[in-house]
Amino acid sequence: MLITCPVALPGQQPVSITTADSGMVAGLLWGSGNRGVVLVHGGRFDKTSWSSQAPAIAAAGFRVLAIDLRGTGESIAGAAGPDSLSNDVLAAVRFLRSEGATEVQVVGASLGGWAAAEASIAAADGEIAGLVLLAAPGIDHPERLRVRTLFVLAEHDTRSSGEVRLDAIRQQYARAGGLKELVLLGGNAHAQALFNTDQGPRLLAEILRFLTAAR
Repeated sequence: MLITCPVALPGQQPVSITTADSGMVAGLLWGSGNRGVVLVHGGRFDKTSWSSQAPAIAAAGFRVLAIDLRGTGESIAGAAGPDSLSNDVLAAVRFLRSEGATEVQVVGASLGGWAAAEASIAAADGEIAGLVLLAAPGIDHPERLRVRTLFVLAEHDTRSSGEVRLDAIRQQYARAGGLKELVLLGGNAHAQALFNTDQGPRLLAEILRFLTAAR
């Protein structure tokens, strides 16, 4: 189900999508065409955090949907509870397909990357064509990933404990199924925070390169 909100910022169309467990995902939609991209924020962010990147991706020929994960922004958890974030990602993917997208890829940052990966594992064959996982934490079963996947993180990105994230993500990458790439960026910024560093332009370029090469 789609509910279009009455007020939209320039270049954006607010949408509301019902999830399979009767929750509600709020999103912002940019662009047009038959190639879709879902943007999934990290734990400290919401759908508006993609407001600089989404128009650039849309300008490359994609219909772009940035969502609030349940419990964040305007989204509401469904019967499966607050931790069932993959339901939100799948709802967004299926919405874009219902709107005419013949191919949908997902870009997820940090917690949103974990949700995107879990959604891809749960999805039917072909529902999700590719994944960009930006400093995503531990995926439960990376060997079950079966789509093109780009793993991206800053080389010196560390947890609050001081542990460098790269080692765990290298292990995750090694176990992942399907076609895959690992791109390391300079610095220590985590996930979406990279866009606010000198690595931001390269990060966006890598994401666009990966998305546009999907055909």
